[in-house]
Amino acid sequence: MSRIIKLDLQDEGTLGDLWSLQHKAYRLEAELIGFNSIPPLIETRDTLRQCGEDFYGCFSEDGELSGAVATEEERPGSLTITRMMVSPDHFRQGIAGRLLEHVFAIHPDKERFLVSTGKKNAPAVSLYRKHGFIPISSSEVAPGIELIEFRRSGKR
Repeated sequence: MSRIIKLDLQDEGTLGDLWSLQHKAYRLEAELIGFNSIPPLIETRDTLRQCGEDFYGCFSEDGELSGAVATEEERPGSLTITRMMVSPDHFRQGIAGRLLEHVFAIHPDKERFLVSTGKKNAPAVSLYRKHGFIPISSSEVAPGIELIEFRRSGKR
């Protein structure tokens, strides 16, 4: 069984593993939505370390970082899921869902959870809908590239 723990981005090994995972996962998203300028793909290890988000990693039984989620409290009572990434080697194993459920469990006080993803990223759209998120808005961030913002009520 995999385990989920908070990641320490001051640890060089952890930071390197997260940066590599981020690039593998977001390269595939970029292909899915047809947009290569996704911010996580431009980020350096230093900017990742200093981003101010809280990261939680899912580790396989052999100790590999197989997925991660990042959160940020942008306003009181509301938690934004800023990143979700799963290694392509671990797709379709329920890792993203477990990471979401972990975030909900450790933040029972939050009134709402927010997340956004590319409209053309069908796996992510499906994941968020499956976990109780509803679309609340969409915006075009580049020609032909639409982001959907989702919200989920907290304190269930």
